Amino acid sequence: MHLSHLGVLADVLWHEIPHHAKNVELGEFVVMPNHIHGILILHNDNQNAKNDNENVNNVNNVETRHALSLQTNETNETNQKTIAEQRFQNQGKNTISSIIGSYKSAVTKHANRLGLPNGWQSRFHDHIIRNEEEFQRISHYIKNNPTNWQKDKFFE
Repeated sequence: MHLSHLGVLADVLWHEIPHHAKNVELGEFVVMPNHIHGILILHNDNQNAKNDNENVNNVNNVETRHALSLQTNETNETNQKTIAEQRFQNQGKNTISSIIGSYKSAVTKHANRLGLPNGWQSRFHDHIIRNEEEFQRISHYIKNNPTNWQKDKFFE
């Protein structure tokens, strides 16, 4: 894959994520002509755990949160949050949503500064990898994605 100037910027800034997000390791990553694929490995903060078994048992309690979650038709008559309040709530530091949001913001900021045309989809797809087999399968998919580009529906 030959990267455009914007692609190089997206690649460089992806590799900066561990310098800005706590307890994050980067897995496989690739910049494609119209999207990216990447694995973020979030490590538990062991200082707050009572013992090692607690961390192991909480592996299945991983969750994702999106600043731009699906809209609902809830009203504020029962003191429920409005759609805007739900969409723009602070998701906290070191969540997938905050890490990806910061990454996309940094790429956009530097692309605009350099006069590079750019634009992101408002959302992103995430998936919790729960075991080694799945991790290997997804890593392999990401690594080999450029060789499959000509089969992509967006290939021109």
